[in-house]
Formats: sequence, C-alpha cells, structure tokens
Amino acid sequence: MTREEKSQVIEELTAELANNANIYLADISGLNADTTSNLRRACFKANVKLAVVKNTLLEKAMEASERDFGNLPSVLKGNTSVMYSETGNVPAKLIKTFRKKSDKPLLKGAFIEEAVYIGDDQLDMLVDIKSKEELLGEIVGLLQSPAKNVISALKSGGGTIAGLIKTLSERSE
Repeated sequence: MTREEKSQVIEELTAELANNANIYLADISGLNADTTSNLRRACFKANVKLAVVKNTLLEKAMEASERDFGNLPSVLKGNTSVMYSETGNVPAKLIKTFRKKSDKPLLKGAFIEEAVYIGDDQLDMLVDIKSKEELLGEIVGLLQSPAKNVISALKSGGGTIAGLIKTLSERSE
C-alpha cells in the first residue's frame, strides 16, 4: 500500500469516526467464511456497518479525529473489525447473539456517545444501554404521569372542587 493510499484510508476512517457516535471494536478472527458471511448479513439487517481495518491506520485516524477516544487505541492489537451503528446497543446485542454459536466475535472496546468501554467484560452492560429515543420516551412518560393523575381526579370527582380535593387526598395516602 502506497503512502497516498494509506493517507486516503486514514482520511476515510477519520470521517467515519466523526460521523458515527457509536463505534465498536471487535475481534472476528478465526471465524470461517460461512460464519463471517452470516455476521455481515446480520450487521446489514441491523443497520450496522462492519469493516476490517489495519490497527495502525485506525490508530492514526483516532489521533487525527477531534474526539477523545481515551484508552481505546490501546486495544488495537491483533485483528480488528470496526462496527458503526446509529443505536448504541445494537452491535452489543448482535455480538451477544453470535456468541451463542461460537466464542467470537470478541469485544475489544467501544465508544458510545463520548464514553469509552474497554474489554469483553463490558458486553452485558452495553447490551442494556438504552438508546436516546428510549430514554426520551421514558422521560415523556414520567412527565405525563402527573398530568394524567390530575385529569383523572377531575373526572372522577364529578368536576367539583370538593370532589377533586377528596380524590387527590385519597390518592396521596
């Protein structure tokens, strides 16, 4: 690979790192062709982009990036595949599903919404991470709950102030 080709790859990797808030680094070495093909198909269906990269080029792209990847470059040893996703927990779920059939892919590390996770032992926690949309849905639900209580109290009390006070006092007990 010439210097020009290497610098082109670094530029492309830097752009991918900048455009994706959720980045997983995994080791898929040792998977046979059929299993690798199945993994790629599952990634495509889950809207996860999978790419095998050279460690030195990815490390240079991380250095060139404006983001702080913390200790993530330290896991760039051996074979490395990068998984890009719009949703933070989708690659973790995909890895966990694939691990039911074999011991790979291994999670090396992840960069999720500015947080760095190192090691395969983080996989279960990453599976349980909620997406931004899920968190917003829970917050909206919590905010709507008191308003629904007041509306139902107004309806059940017959619309009178005395009925409203009585219903609210009964609910607070």
